[in-house]
Amino acid sequence: MENFVVSARKYRPATFDTVVGQEHITTTLRNAIRTNHLASAFLFCGPRGVGKTTCARILAKTINCENLTAETEACDHCDPCVSFRQNTSFNVHELDAASNNSVDDIRMLIDQVRVPPQAGAKYKVYIIDEVHMLSSAAFNAFLKTLEEPPSYAIFILATTEKHKILPTILSRCQIFDFNRIQPGHIAGHLAHIATQENITAEPDALDLIAQKADGGLRDALSMFDLNVTFSTDRTLRYKEVLDNLHILDYDYYFRLTDLLLSANLPQTLLTFDEILRKGFDGHQFVVGLTRHFRDLLVSRDAATVQLLQVTENVRAKYLDQATRAPLSFLLSALSIGGQCDMNFKQAKDGRLHIELFLMKLAALRHTLNWETLPDLGATPPALNGNGHHPTINADTPTVGLADPKLPPANPATNGAEKKNDEPTGVVLTPTPTHPITSEPVNGYHVANGNGSATVPNGAALTHANGKPVMTAPKLPAGSKLRSTTSLQAKVATEAEKEGPIGIVDTRPDLPFTEDDLRAAWHRFKALRNEKTGMVSEQLMLDRDYILDGTTIHLTLDNNLMAGLMVDLKPDLIGYLREQLQNKQIQVEHRVEVMEQKKMIYSSQDKFNFMAEKNPALHDLRKALGLEVDY
Repeated sequence: MENFVVSARKYRPATFDTVVGQEHITTTLRNAIRTNHLASAFLFCGPRGVGKTTCARILAKTINCENLTAETEACDHCDPCVSFRQNTSFNVHELDAASNNSVDDIRMLIDQVRVPPQAGAKYKVYIIDEVHMLSSAAFNAFLKTLEEPPSYAIFILATTEKHKILPTILSRCQIFDFNRIQPGHIAGHLAHIATQENITAEPDALDLIAQKADGGLRDALSMFDLNVTFSTDRTLRYKEVLDNLHILDYDYYFRLTDLLLSANLPQTLLTFDEILRKGFDGHQFVVGLTRHFRDLLVSRDAATVQLLQVTENVRAKYLDQATRAPLSFLLSALSIGGQCDMNFKQAKDGRLHIELFLMKLAALRHTLNWETLPDLGATPPALNGNGHHPTINADTPTVGLADPKLPPANPATNGAEKKNDEPTGVVLTPTPTHPITSEPVNGYHVANGNGSATVPNGAALTHANGKPVMTAPKLPAGSKLRSTTSLQAKVATEAEKEGPIGIVDTRPDLPFTEDDLRAAWHRFKALRNEKTGMVSEQLMLDRDYILDGTTIHLTLDNNLMAGLMVDLKPDLIGYLREQLQNKQIQVEHRVEVMEQKKMIYSSQDKFNFMAEKNPALHDLRKALGLEVDY
């Protein structure tokens, strides 16, 4: 019974023609051999399993071949080629820098370089693998030899971490960057091996292995051998490979997307529970679903559909579902998915965190209301003769703040006073391609993502020096107001105080009690605990404070707490002002270092400490003639 040889060794490329997916490297090396422009030092860098050491060995064998062909391929039967194949060549030396990384190892290498090539060979080649593992002293000892080696010496360095190599070494080498191998090339190479080994393989199964390998051919060959061993009839089937490699099927992502598009939250949560019961990691599920939305996004355009690295069957499914997924949904889902991915490690309940992510996605249908509004990717409408969009009245002020799919402000609120429960935070976003119209109304209507905005008392919103500024409204004829100058000055002053927001809260300040403050303080503490979970913040917010009018005074123990308070203070003040409806609230803090008491260590100190509490110990010591042991 023959010993089993893994595919990564059995089918290791022996010529430049058989190297997979690195044509830019093999073409350059061939031309260098053909024109006799070989450098004295090469640096091969790239991810694992992409052919760095293989190309180094092929180059070492080829340049010493006695019967080198016009195609710059070794003949494989002359003495240098045979000795290389049998690992008996005295002209090719391989050094593993991971285990030979000291100065002494490099000195031994330098001594070997002085010996010319044997058996009539032209070059002596030194292949140093994992060269980034050499110590700094070893690198420095190697510099002179690497820069000015003998004419017959060629060094080939290989590494996966080029950034760890000294710049002085990099400047002395020709650098070749190996690419990750494309999944299509890996699948084709696996199909060739399957044919050679009389293995039946479904194309989808080989493509799945190629996707899982992430650009590494050696990893792909290892997974290929594993699945061949798993199969009892030497047949690779898609479902079996899917289970064996523990990969979540594309069908789950397509099914979940259909459920989210129809806002079917119960079935969405049940499907997610099914995924967890099969043993899949929740974080990887979030990453996979977000990438699925990305693939749907690139499938919407014929120019970007080539970015899909999937089989034709799966590509057809993407193209079909992309026609049913609105662009606004995909963009929002990508944004929510990115936030879920970044915050997952901080979440204490990972499952709840993902379920909230799915709930937000399921609510997008009603939030965006895409059934009755045009797609964001639609072509902008043409301008009319007056230079305006047909849907915009040139006589009314335009506020460019909104997604064109979202409804404008409700004019029915004209003349109504602003309610206390309306939000005071205002966010201005850049003007989109499709500006919307909004009738000026009294009170507030803020652009907080609802897609519309108005300004107090019908004033118009303009921009000056990159900041939004309100101007006074046009007064009707016969108005008794003498001038709008004071209104304009007041608005501009308030806008300058508030910074780039430009819209000022005009509600009167309301009084509050210590109980009101304590309740708002505890609510803020709970929100921060849910958001960050930082113990240091909770300890700081648990400290007692003193309320002096509208100013809150905190005493902190050290500068670390003071730094946290500086970062936390804007959110704390903003929250308290909003909850208590008082813009005068301020938070002041000061650092008061606690006096550290002297610790008792020596025997004399211990005795004195006890004698202070019980003076009779002095009489006892004298009566017994005892001495304190120092």
